[in-house]
Amino acid sequence: MADNLANALNAVKVSEGKGKHEIVVPASKLIREVLTILKAQGYIGDFEFREDGKSGVIRVGLVGKVNNCGIVSPRFSARQDEWEKWEQRYLPARNVGMLIISTSKGLLTNAQAREQGVGGRLLAFVY
Repeated sequence: MADNLANALNAVKVSEGKGKHEIVVPASKLIREVLTILKAQGYIGDFEFREDGKSGVIRVGLVGKVNNCGIVSPRFSARQDEWEKWEQRYLPARNVGMLIISTSKGLLTNAQAREQGVGGRLLAFVY
């Protein structure tokens, strides 16, 4: 079984390391939402969906700001009072990078989840 989110984030990390300016990843609703968060936080540039007759592909513009990214597996449950523990485990330093969490209010970063006082399932980390 392939994890499409893991494949997409790995493609972003490897392409950033090689200095590429653009990549193409398979499309899904989850990948699109994660890329929206990454764009809002300034880690990637614009992206666009293109139909290919199957599920489609997403063309992503890279800006060179991703040092490391990946999924959290297994997808641990995190309560609203545990953000410090998870940040220490997956992020290199305080206020560096972000966690992406699936909550009842949609996908949020760890800072947004802390601000809104919600918990959820850890999906990915980026710094």
